[in-house]
Amino acid sequence: MITYVYAQDKRGAIGYNNDLPWYLPNDLKFFKKVTMGHSILMGRKTFESMNKRLLPGRKTIVMTSDVEYGQDIEGLKVVNSIDQVIKLANDQELMVIGGAGVFKSLFPYVDRIIRTVIDEEFEADTYMPELDTNQFELVQEQIGKIDEKNKYAHRFEWWERKKENGDSV
Repeated sequence: MITYVYAQDKRGAIGYNNDLPWYLPNDLKFFKKVTMGHSILMGRKTFESMNKRLLPGRKTIVMTSDVEYGQDIEGLKVVNSIDQVIKLANDQELMVIGGAGVFKSLFPYVDRIIRTVIDEEFEADTYMPELDTNQFELVQEQIGKIDEKNKYAHRFEWWERKKENGDSV
C-alpha cells in the first residue's frame, strides 16, 4: 500500500526553497504520529533537506536514480525505480513524504492520502495538483487547534482511492 503524507496551503503549495513555507507544530506532531513505525519514502532532495537524517522509529527509504547513493549511511535503504517501490509496497505500507517528483511519479499507484490543509497562502515554488474527487474520496477529517504556537487554521484529511465501481479501497 502506498500512502502520501504531506501538508499544503489552500493553493496546493508544499514547499519553498526545499523547505516547508510555514511553521505549524501541530502538523509536525501529526506527521510523527501517522508515520511512526512505518517505512517512509522520499526523494534524494527531500532527504538532503533533512540533513540526511534518519527519523527515529521509522525505516527511511530514498528514491534516486543514483545507484551509488547513500551507501555510507547506515540504516538507509535506497531504491532506484518505481518497480522497486511497488515491490516494497506489496509487503508493507509505504508512507511517501516528498518531494514533488516522487509524488508525481508514484501518483498512479497511491492508495491513500493523509494531508494537512492549511487555510492560508504562502510564498512557494512547489505545488501538489488539485486532488481529483473522481478518483479519491474524503473518509475522515479533523480540525486542528489554533493557539499561540499554531497560528494558522488547518485540518487533517484522510482520502482513499475509489475502486473502479466508485467504492473506496
